[in-house]
Amino acid sequence: MAGNKLLIVESPTKVKAIKKFLGSGYDVAASNGHVRDLPKSQMGIDIEHGYEPKYITIRGKGDLLADLRKKVKKADHIYLATDPDREGEAISWHLISALKLGEGSKKVSRVTFNEITKNAVKEALKHPRDIDMNLVDAQQARRVLDRIVGYSISPLLWNKIKRGLSAGRVQSVALRIICDREDEINAFIPKEYWSLDVNLGVSGEKKPLVAHYYGEGDEKKEIASKEELEALVKSLEGADYKITQIKKSERTKKAPLPFTTSTLQQEASKAINFSTQKTMRVAQQLYEGIDIKGSGTVGLITYLRTDSTRISDEAIAAASGYIEENFGKEYLAEGEAKAKNAQKIQDAHEAIRPTDVNRTPVVVKDYLTREQFRLYQLIWRRFMASRMAPAKYETTSVRIDAGTHRFTVAASKTVFDGFMNVYTDDEDKIEKNTLMKGIDEKSVLKFESFDPQQHFTQPKAHYTEASLVHDLEQLGIGRPSTYAPTIGTILARHYISKDGKNLFVTDLGLAVNKVMNDQFSQIVNVNFTANLETLLDGVAEGTVKWKTIIENFYPDLDDAVKKAEVELEKVTIADEETDVVCENCGRNMVIKYGPHGKFLACPGFPECRNTKPYFEKIGVECPECGKDIVIKMTKKGRRYYGCLGFPDCEFMSWAKPSKTKCPTCGGYMVEKGNKLACANQECGFVMDKPEENKD
Repeated sequence: MAGNKLLIVESPTKVKAIKKFLGSGYDVAASNGHVRDLPKSQMGIDIEHGYEPKYITIRGKGDLLADLRKKVKKADHIYLATDPDREGEAISWHLISALKLGEGSKKVSRVTFNEITKNAVKEALKHPRDIDMNLVDAQQARRVLDRIVGYSISPLLWNKIKRGLSAGRVQSVALRIICDREDEINAFIPKEYWSLDVNLGVSGEKKPLVAHYYGEGDEKKEIASKEELEALVKSLEGADYKITQIKKSERTKKAPLPFTTSTLQQEASKAINFSTQKTMRVAQQLYEGIDIKGSGTVGLITYLRTDSTRISDEAIAAASGYIEENFGKEYLAEGEAKAKNAQKIQDAHEAIRPTDVNRTPVVVKDYLTREQFRLYQLIWRRFMASRMAPAKYETTSVRIDAGTHRFTVAASKTVFDGFMNVYTDDEDKIEKNTLMKGIDEKSVLKFESFDPQQHFTQPKAHYTEASLVHDLEQLGIGRPSTYAPTIGTILARHYISKDGKNLFVTDLGLAVNKVMNDQFSQIVNVNFTANLETLLDGVAEGTVKWKTIIENFYPDLDDAVKKAEVELEKVTIADEETDVVCENCGRNMVIKYGPHGKFLACPGFPECRNTKPYFEKIGVECPECGKDIVIKMTKKGRRYYGCLGFPDCEFMSWAKPSKTKCPTCGGYMVEKGNKLACANQECGFVMDKPEENKD
């Protein structure tokens, strides 16, 4: 009988493709994501009765559920084919309740497929199973934990800083990590060092040979100051330069592993400048299906939320056949590469790969948007590269001695490009330096000139979305599906801002982070959060009961909230009254937090809506004009210190200027953690911060 089987997926985009694969015996419908959730108006967890969640139908889903119920009535076998992860498992479980599927005689099965292709869907239907309650409970535990944290702590932030703020179990840790990095950068004091290159004429060669100073004999030496450099140059006067060793060796560079969610987000950020959210949005489109002439709507990549680098045997065979035919047998990889942290992988998903290697980026380009094409090309190339042979390159190192001093030259050239034929990243650019062919140990060298360069050590780089995702994954915080929404939330709340690729903390972010660190140190503790993730994985594996996690977690959180409510009564972060009088109504204006930091507002709102910029003085005079230095914000929300006399005086500093003058050169000094450093790098004077200046 036609239409007696109903298959329910999450996304309407998949319906068309799957209907075509299955034919008239199946009706295919979509749930449009979750159908039940916790209520927005209250915490929705019955703390007194075993932490039971109170689920309600999501507003606006009534018509959709009514339509699904009609389809259920007509069907005698219902297949729940939501996404193959914890979230998808939970949606299927909620559908059973919302559609009352457990009450009748109808057969209900759960099926999962990793890609939207005919074979994958048909194969999945041959292996129906029951709902995996361990996966459902892992999702419930995460949802309940996040709700408890958010609904317990957010009201405190509303009262103390500004309405509409939020705290979150993962977002608060991510914010802390970014704040800690900013503190490190702000406290960093550059150290001077020098490099010395020597240009040497080589008999029979037109170009000079450039060699870098190494040290004395086998001992590597740093050149720490100009004085050391001058002494070194003096000691090299009239020295003979002789090649004492030329050493050749062959190295290999392994092919990269295929993409996981995290590595795809990192690489898409670096290679094609996609934000984590954009990467996930476009990958979702490629997974759900693209209309391709001659094939209809078909998924181009496998499921996009995965920790695994595993590849199916069929996909390996298909890739191997393609590589052998298009590149040659010598380009084929031997065996399967494994990820180092394989023990952390939480499921049996495959890595992200093309569903059909013969759909090359060029073949499908005309059916894709520019964004889809760029991401698909990255995924296709990375997957092909992962199945290819390592690259081989020859390195040559030359040792040149001048008296007791040693200089070196390093060069490398590619002997076999291997996987790099299809995929390279910044680290793969091996051709660093090519060595002149006519050089050997008998070559006569003649000194031509020195090329000294002054350098300063650099602080760690500001976080980018890519480096933040990398560190969250390394620290075991969050899971692949949480990185993009976490970063999206702290950007949307204006806790951090983005300038180019770099992430910076805003004044609002600093205020929220301070409250979280002072009052809820356990919530923002990196190890605590990572341990919680391990426990959630334990629920998914069936070794930990989900309510046990909540029972152990909630009482401590509740105590911390009650303690914070008392302590924060004494603290006034915002709405501090100032002596600035509102010219419209005569009230004293108050300090408030906006998306881009503090501003002055009239307390008579809404009758009086007067606002003004707020310039917070730091009690230091401008070193250029003597007016007050104030805290300012760039258009992107990054804090800096500028002169109140702007635009007549354009003084600005990223680091906080100090009242103390530099005793060596008389210039202004800046705060670097618990130190003061001369703002003039060339001077380089550093001292401990006076006690009265310490925070």
